[in-house]
Amino acid sequence: MFTGIIEAAGKILSIEKEGSNLNFWIESTLSKELKIDQSVAHNGVCLTVVALGENSHKVTAVQETILKTNLGLLSPGSIINLERCMLANGRFDGHIVQGHVDDTAMCTQIIDQQGSWLFYFKLNQKQQQNLVVSKGSICINGVSLTVIDTTEDGFYVTIIPYTFEHTQFGSLKTGDSVNIEFDILGKYILKQLESRA
Repeated sequence: MFTGIIEAAGKILSIEKEGSNLNFWIESTLSKELKIDQSVAHNGVCLTVVALGENSHKVTAVQETILKTNLGLLSPGSIINLERCMLANGRFDGHIVQGHVDDTAMCTQIIDQQGSWLFYFKLNQKQQQNLVVSKGSICINGVSLTVIDTTEDGFYVTIIPYTFEHTQFGSLKTGDSVNIEFDILGKYILKQLESRA
């Protein structure tokens, strides 16, 4: 389990195709602290460390993960958000994040507010709007964020300078695809409501 509080931004060194899988070598300040078999969120996707370099680590994404996330759109040089799973005695500074991406969304607007940045994301499916509420939690590329406002087909979040500088948000552009994980509590509630309907 994760909290959506990013520990480091990594850089993709190489991507190797192996059958239907993709192997990623990632360089980061966090890599030297990792262990083989450890679970780490990469842009919000829980992946297992399978090999280690001096300041890098390797993870493998299977076909299902590639189809459901933005990992297949990345290239060498891409910046990726990293978070190790939460310690049992750690603080919940973010919200409950499983590392199981629900879908991708597209960044369609970035507004510089001279002290923060307002990002708008368009959802792929209209029914997903039922899982996004104003002032509720959402995870975007592994970052725990608060929804500022919603529309018929998407939502807004505000990014503070620290998050902008220390995560992949600083390099995000309009037209980019991001990984979305909806709040797990909202998903359980919606399922119960649908089963009673």
